[in-house]
Amino acid sequence: MDERKMALLSQIIKEYIKSALPIGSKLLAGQGEFGVSSATIRNDMAELEKDGYIFQPHTSAGRIPTANGYKFYLKSINRGRLTFGEQKCLKQILRKLKTEKTEVLIKELAKKIADLSNNTVVVGFSDNDVYYTGIANLFGQPEFKDPQKVYNISLIIDHLDKVMAKIFEQVKGLEVKIGPENPFDEQCSAVLTDWGKRKRGIFGILGPLRMDYEKNLGLAGFVKENV
Repeated sequence: MDERKMALLSQIIKEYIKSALPIGSKLLAGQGEFGVSSATIRNDMAELEKDGYIFQPHTSAGRIPTANGYKFYLKSINRGRLTFGEQKCLKQILRKLKTEKTEVLIKELAKKIADLSNNTVVVGFSDNDVYYTGIANLFGQPEFKDPQKVYNISLIIDHLDKVMAKIFEQVKGLEVKIGPENPFDEQCSAVLTDWGKRKRGIFGILGPLRMDYEKNLGLAGFVKENV
């Protein structure tokens, strides 16, 4: 893929993460970042669609990224840096580590990260001891207006302990699971990490394919490095 198409794919994904609306060539051309006409951008988008990185949800609509598009995008980004306020807030929770039980602390941390990411957080304390928070964040995303998608995710949540048991020993370090690779649901993405220097656990941020990967990698990385 040449540099312009890589930049175009990246911009489509960034715009889609923000808006959840199909991205058209006129919008991209109007931003003036590419220095080419909307017709040239349409041609490039057609190539990206042919290669399986974006698709058109319906006739005359713009394009949205595929799971393969997000996977390619991940290769070009770094872990997001948390803001000073985010770090301060999370470190205040961690200061209680010496005085409170680890499970209580991790649950408090999970709730705060669910708020910061606007996604769901799942925590495995062992392969059959699972905690989750922020489900309303997931179901509040535009992707889950479809009742069937809500039902499918609800089934996964009802059997979250079985899913966690399958992956508990597999997750080592920061990992991103997108679409069909995601053990929770192929309509979603998950940023996962192991945690704990004495007692090992799993921490995951679960959201739509349209999640903010940079930010969520930063949040999960904070847990990996500090718990």
